[in-house]
Amino acid sequence: MDNTPQPMLHVQQEMFEMVLLDVQKACHKNAVDKGFYDEAAARNVGEALMLCVTELAEACEAARKGDDENFAEELADTMIRIMDLAEHMDINLAREIVNKMKINMQRPPKHGKKF
Repeated sequence: MDNTPQPMLHVQQEMFEMVLLDVQKACHKNAVDKGFYDEAAARNVGEALMLCVTELAEACEAARKGDDENFAEELADTMIRIMDLAEHMDINLAREIVNKMKINMQRPPKHGKKF
């Protein structure tokens, strides 16, 4: 297993976390500014997660049609929704990503599954 530190995880982790956290805050601010957190449109976690799933379904449909531009846009929409939710729930998504990548780097190929 290659345990060579990845550049982002080794040298630039702090920079990555600062930049991604700024993007996360901007995603949430835009959602708030556009009324997605007004009392009448109060968010719950289940609804927010299903909106993420919806964006992934739209990406799947774009991939099925071979629409690369729309596919990329739907992946971006998914990330925006995830970052909005993370900020709403006070989760530092950048730190969580780095920590999980460090764990995944230590896992066996295909996480030990035979498929």
